[in-house]
This record gives sequence, C-alpha cells and structure tokens, in this order.
Amino acid sequence: MRVWAAKILPGEFYVSTNGEMIVTLLGSCISACVRDVKRGIGGMNHFMLPQQSQHSSPQWGGDPLTNASRYGNWAMEYLINGILKRGGNRPDLEVKLFGGGQMIASMTDVGQRNILFAYQYIAEEGLKVAAADVGNNVARKVLYFPDTGAVKVRRIKQLKNDVLLQREQEYQRSVNTDKAASGSVDLF
Repeated sequence: MRVWAAKILPGEFYVSTNGEMIVTLLGSCISACVRDVKRGIGGMNHFMLPQQSQHSSPQWGGDPLTNASRYGNWAMEYLINGILKRGGNRPDLEVKLFGGGQMIASMTDVGQRNILFAYQYIAEEGLKVAAADVGNNVARKVLYFPDTGAVKVRRIKQLKNDVLLQREQEYQRSVNTDKAASGSVDLF
C-alpha cells in the first residue's frame, strides 16, 4: 500500500480528508496536529512564534498575508477553520502538540514560549489535548496520519547539520520577498 506524504515547513499548514501522512521537522517551532475524531478529517501546522505583538520585529513584516501561519494565533485559526470547512465538527476535535525544543541554550527560550501559547490557546478554545511531546533540548521529526490520529515521533538529540537553521533563515528571506511583492496592485 502506498501512502502519500505532505511535507510542511515553517509557516505552513496542511489539511487532509484522505489517508495521507503529514511530515515536518521541528526545533523550537510547534506543530499542532488537529483532527475530528469521528470523521477522520485533520491536519497539521508548523509555527515559529506564539503571536505577533506591536513590538514584533519589522523584519517579519506586518501585513496579514505574511503573518498567516508564522505566528501561532494565525496558524491555529487557519488549521482549525480548514478542518471545519471540510466537514469537521468543533466538539469532536482533538489536538496533539509537538516541538518547542530549546535548540540553542544561550538564546531566549522561544520553544517554551511556543508551548505556553499552545496550551493557553487550546484551553481558551475549549479543545482537548490528546497527546503531547514538547520541550527539552531535542529536535523532532513528526509523521502524522490525520485519518487515524496515529503519530510517529523521532527525537533527534544531535543534528549532524544545520538544516533547521537553514530552513528558518530561508523562510525569513521568503517572507521578506513576499512582503515587498505584496504592495503591488494591477488594475484593469
């Protein structure tokens, strides 16, 4: 049996109604795996920061298009609304959380801030946490099957390369490019 895989990167989310696998690699970022347990509709997001504030760095942009899934508050809304649009029922949603590792000891613990945000958001929305593997100083590769709710997590204690850092830097560059392009309007 062949299984299709959707790979998501920082700032992305994916919703499925089929028997697909969703895959991501996490450091300090968080992925929420959300599904309707009765209908098998679910998805995953991958966010870098808890939420945008008025004090957010200008390098991250300020318009809603570039904020879409980078921040947890947007990423959670987009994912949940995507599931509901495809027939999911809010009272039947379960959430599984992964990531939030402290990858560089000398930096502010962004992972911990992401974890606190995720739990606070879930509580405020009245959702249920079915499972979690968050925190510590490990990266994680997460494989999620939204139709069944099965999750496979591989903890990566030592990265042999800087793939996570490269992805986050590439994502930041693409956001800056998108921000510059978002100001143009063609009238016809």
